[in-house]
Amino acid sequence: MAGTSQSTPEDRDGDMDPATETFVAHRNLLFTVAYELLGSAADAEDVLQETWLRWAGVDLDIVQDRRAYLVRIATRQALGRLRTLGRRKESYVGPWLPEPLLTTPDVAEDVELADSVSMAMLLVLETLTPTERAVFVLREVFALAYDEIAEAVDKSPATVRQIAHRARAHVAARRPREVVSPAETRDALEAFQRAVKTGDLQRLLDILAPEVVLLTDGGGVVKAALAPVLGADMVAHVLSRIAAATSLHPAQVNGHPALVLRLDDRIDTVIAVRIEAGLITGLYAVRNPEKLAYMEQETALHR
Repeated sequence: MAGTSQSTPEDRDGDMDPATETFVAHRNLLFTVAYELLGSAADAEDVLQETWLRWAGVDLDIVQDRRAYLVRIATRQALGRLRTLGRRKESYVGPWLPEPLLTTPDVAEDVELADSVSMAMLLVLETLTPTERAVFVLREVFALAYDEIAEAVDKSPATVRQIAHRARAHVAARRPREVVSPAETRDALEAFQRAVKTGDLQRLLDILAPEVVLLTDGGGVVKAALAPVLGADMVAHVLSRIAAATSLHPAQVNGHPALVLRLDDRIDTVIAVRIEAGLITGLYAVRNPEKLAYMEQETALHR
């Protein structure tokens, strides 16, 4: 899904043993499952490390389905971490947004996967309980069988079916109403970028929906609005104040075109958008340096 920079089993030289080979083969799947459950690439990497440590001690002779077994380990590790993160979010300063993730072009081509990792969708997943989120992701995104999911979340298959039905209805009522093509998103972002660069308020208003919402995540570490900014006039006013010293660059983030704002050659802000009927209805600006560290590292690796 994205480049990986952490120390993992695939970094080793020489022939891989069966356990390592299986883990490497499913690494991207495990990372994506963990990221969709946690909304954090750094935490997803930690889950992978924990999964590997447990997997390395498993007797493979008794494992019938290695992929399912690995997903089960990763899901359980992610669920435990998700419950801890949930308690931390309760005291988070200002709006909480998922950690932005650089994604490769093949993710954008897979419409369902791109939708599932979008900022808008990850925020919808935040409104589910941890178990509902796990069941929804494993069933709707990765099409796992109910009995496999049941083992991963320690529920009966019948209970998992009920949870899946409930989660599906919950998400359907809150997810973006239409699928927007990458080209539409790119066009809107280019217009947005031009308007911000020139500080042209009217040009900004032309591409913002009247009910647009801007969420800025500074985590109490850097300057950011502590509450959602509502309405085109207010949002345009805030955006028009973006420092002239900041450079804007297009990037593929969370499966969709986005903008990266750099200041003094470091990532200052990542802006993702939600578009409906050709207008921007949601802006998600991540400024918390802790949430930008992983992306900064990935960007440096690919320079």
